[in-house]
Amino acid sequence: MIPKALFYYNETLPDIQWELREASLRGISGEVVFEQKGIEAPSQWSQSAIDIVASKYFSGKQTSKDRESSIKELIHRVTHEISTWSARYLEKDSREDYYIILTDLISHQFGSFNSPVWFNVGIINPPQCSACFILGVEDHMESLLDLQKLEAMLFKFGSGTGSNLSSLRSSKEHLTGGGKPAGPVAFMRGYDAWAQIVRSGGRTRRAAKMQILDVDHPDIYEFINCKMYEEEKVRILSEAGYSQLSESEPGAYDSVWFQNSNLSIRVTDPFMLAAEKGGSFETRARLDDSVIEELSAKQLLRDIATAAHACGDPGIQFDSTINAWNTCAESGRIRASNPCGEYLHLDNTACNLASLNLLNFLRADNSFDLERYLQAIRVFTIALDSIVENSGFPSKIIGDNVKAFREIGLGFANLGALLMSLGIAYDSDEGREIAASLSAILTGEGYRVSSLIAKNVGAFSEFSKNRDSMLHVIEKHNNASQQLECSRFPEMASCAKEIWNDVTKTGKEYGFRNSQISAIAPTGTIAFMMDCDTTGIEPDLGLSKVKSLVGGGVLQVQNRTLERGLTSLGYEPKVSRSVLEYVTTHGFLEGAPGIQEEHIAVFDCALPQGPSERSIHWKGHIGMMAAVQPFISGGISKTVNISHDATVEDVENIYLTAWKKGLKSITVYRDGSKFSQPLKIKKDEEGYTVAVCDETGCS
Repeated sequence: MIPKALFYYNETLPDIQWELREASLRGISGEVVFEQKGIEAPSQWSQSAIDIVASKYFSGKQTSKDRESSIKELIHRVTHEISTWSARYLEKDSREDYYIILTDLISHQFGSFNSPVWFNVGIINPPQCSACFILGVEDHMESLLDLQKLEAMLFKFGSGTGSNLSSLRSSKEHLTGGGKPAGPVAFMRGYDAWAQIVRSGGRTRRAAKMQILDVDHPDIYEFINCKMYEEEKVRILSEAGYSQLSESEPGAYDSVWFQNSNLSIRVTDPFMLAAEKGGSFETRARLDDSVIEELSAKQLLRDIATAAHACGDPGIQFDSTINAWNTCAESGRIRASNPCGEYLHLDNTACNLASLNLLNFLRADNSFDLERYLQAIRVFTIALDSIVENSGFPSKIIGDNVKAFREIGLGFANLGALLMSLGIAYDSDEGREIAASLSAILTGEGYRVSSLIAKNVGAFSEFSKNRDSMLHVIEKHNNASQQLECSRFPEMASCAKEIWNDVTKTGKEYGFRNSQISAIAPTGTIAFMMDCDTTGIEPDLGLSKVKSLVGGGVLQVQNRTLERGLTSLGYEPKVSRSVLEYVTTHGFLEGAPGIQEEHIAVFDCALPQGPSERSIHWKGHIGMMAAVQPFISGGISKTVNISHDATVEDVENIYLTAWKKGLKSITVYRDGSKFSQPLKIKKDEEGYTVAVCDETGCS
């Protein structure tokens, strides 16, 4: 049993004050699209957090007497159930304390589970709790149709899926009975149509899926260009008078393919070396591995960059790097990811996620509450593992695999806001040191708890088979942690080193309960639930934003950490107020009265703002990912935002740099490259306004 001392922290949190509030969301034209009165809510939660949680997570029809109306009861519904599941790991006299601590951490917005937990726990038995699924597919009709069915069921309950379609014969090969195969892209159209149909599925967010193709597949060029061609159709339809997006009638984007899919290409180290040096590579038939074509690797990388420059897809996944960190190499290769790229593991598996709000661990005096952070990691690790045992799955093979490998994905959100509050630039050595140290502690402490659970109830069943590869990856994490430095919080680096030294010992002795511990998710909806200014590992997208929600509704979102950052940099309250007024009026910081030039970089965002269109350079995005990746079991869901005037060569350089820096995947988005995009800068006579047209995030 896990002793109470492991998750008990003597510094108690203040009691939550509950009050009755109203929630409402308005559409683009100002019409009310959601409204609910008499909601019991925490007094310290923002109005936007209450609006989002009530509209997205309350169970029951809005007009029903059984409709949930209390955030207190919503949290209890989930934490009571999970605490009951976790009891098998806990000493008898600590089970009530565990429930109280988990409830307090969520109520005080220190952490949150992924959306399917809030949708389904305490409502459906057994509940589908995992946000992330990877589904395998084989080259025969039964498997292709099974994939369609599984995806539809997963979308229905709020989850996302990813598949590598490289096993399918290309359109350049032959069918057994004669004729030509349709090829993967043709089947992608069918899967995309089902995702469009089922996207509501009784839930309030759209379906999300990832479709992947290996770089040596003969249909690679059709895959590279397919989404770019669809974006061109949108341009033509828009010029013909179709609206881009419409809540009342079909728009241009409703008339084209692949709008529910992220696309990624799997590349290997040999391919990237050939692309860098101007060499060639071969595409190969799926059935007999014969050579179909010999192509220029450099040209193909340029063509991938051209498509991504035009529409944001495809991304790239670095297959060799991913599998070098595979803890279960004896059980198979990692071939795919979930829609947002943070869950990377074997086919026909799933992962449930939770994320911690880093900013809330920062005390008023700007010291970091490391003990509370460790407590939260321990409590959520126990919870996530208990979820594995009690979740429902749409197929036996997935359920069996999840319980055999027990993958969980603990991550964080609000890193960008944490750094801004401290007066530290996102693109800085100091910022990267903090991010790396916190990531090392997150994964290390999670694995330490996992090893303790294994001591008591046993390691994941596939551990003995994969012992060597698992311990090899643990040693790689440990080696990286021993190089950590953190000038702002030296205790973070010291803590990480101590944890990882301990993990390597306990892992050898007891094994691990979980084959994976961590993943950095985009934290879309749950970031609002935790009142985060920034999602996942991202910097802020803009100091002033308007967010439109799937299913209707618009939120005006102002950066809430700007004032604290100014205080950390030593600004007097009077100056800070004038700066805040300027940002509220103009939407950017540059030119604000009293701001010092050397401090503007602290408040730089992902998208260009201000007269000089300042933004974080793409090297800053990759630098942050590279600092964190050695300490994360899975991947990092992140978009490298680049300016509208960035070139195809810039995109190509991003790919090469990401590969050399050891990233597992990379996604690039050029501002304004799509007719409609999640975020865009709108410039008018008064300044710049950031507008968000859609929800992002898988958790």
